[in-house]
Amino acid sequence: MDAPYIPNISHVLGALSIYDLENTIGRELWKYDQNNEEDREKIIISFVLRDLMYLSYRHRFVLMSALRDALNDPNFDFAKEFESDHDKYETMAWDETEIADPRGFFADIYRLANKVWKDDLQKASQEDPSTW
Repeated sequence: MDAPYIPNISHVLGALSIYDLENTIGRELWKYDQNNEEDREKIIISFVLRDLMYLSYRHRFVLMSALRDALNDPNFDFAKEFESDHDKYETMAWDETEIADPRGFFADIYRLANKVWKDDLQKASQEDPSTW
């Protein structure tokens, strides 16, 4: 609990990792078209953001700040975040070749997180992170 939280953009997609869950969560996710705007919003709100609610509002703020920074970096490779790594038992619901616009997917996560978590993110932004 006392270890500093180091945000990693890959944490955002934790809910989309379906290793050994293909017949449960995988089937649920595959009902949606990850490249369709309405379906993507449902995926993000119902799976991605809901899965991150275990994080404190401060952790979510730091994670969204890291995502903002990545989105501001024109060279950041968002496609790599969708790559499965079978050596680490990570299988993504959709791989990097199935996501038409990986940067857009993450931009939608950022936009929706700022909408859904508005109050928590605002609260954290008014605090001094050095006291965390």
